[in-house]
Amino acid sequence: MKVLVVLGSGGHTKEMVRLVELLGPEYEYSYLIAEDDPISESKIQQPGPVFRALRPRFQDDPPWRVLWKLVISGVQARRALRQVRPDVVLSAGPGLAVPVSLLGKWMGARVIYVETASPVHYLTTTGKIMRHLADLFFVQWPELQSQVPGAIYAGRLW
Repeated sequence: MKVLVVLGSGGHTKEMVRLVELLGPEYEYSYLIAEDDPISESKIQQPGPVFRALRPRFQDDPPWRVLWKLVISGVQARRALRQVRPDVVLSAGPGLAVPVSLLGKWMGARVIYVETASPVHYLTTTGKIMRHLADLFFVQWPELQSQVPGAIYAGRLW
């Protein structure tokens, strides 16, 4: 099974690296990382090809810039998806997860999303979007599971 893992930066990467470690080497991994993230690639423990894409959103970006960056990021993500042809897109919270998950789902991949562990009582912006896209939606706090219909709580990744 081919798994395209979307690495954010910082805690998002830490959570995904931990999940891949738990899943083990029996899957064929590839990775999509933000262009401006110089660290995440060095954290990868299960080998696989690495692709880069523009981070679609920073906190203070105006809506027109987010839209423009989403288009560029989507084109870059599509290139990765066409090369990998993943069965699953796996992510944990970075904004980059949205365009690659949307395109991956359109190309027939299943989408698994793990809400990052930082919010206990509310979904992140990405989580609010991914809740409607993901085939499996995991949260890392039981308090959050009770607020999100269909969410799965299976413990924390850190």
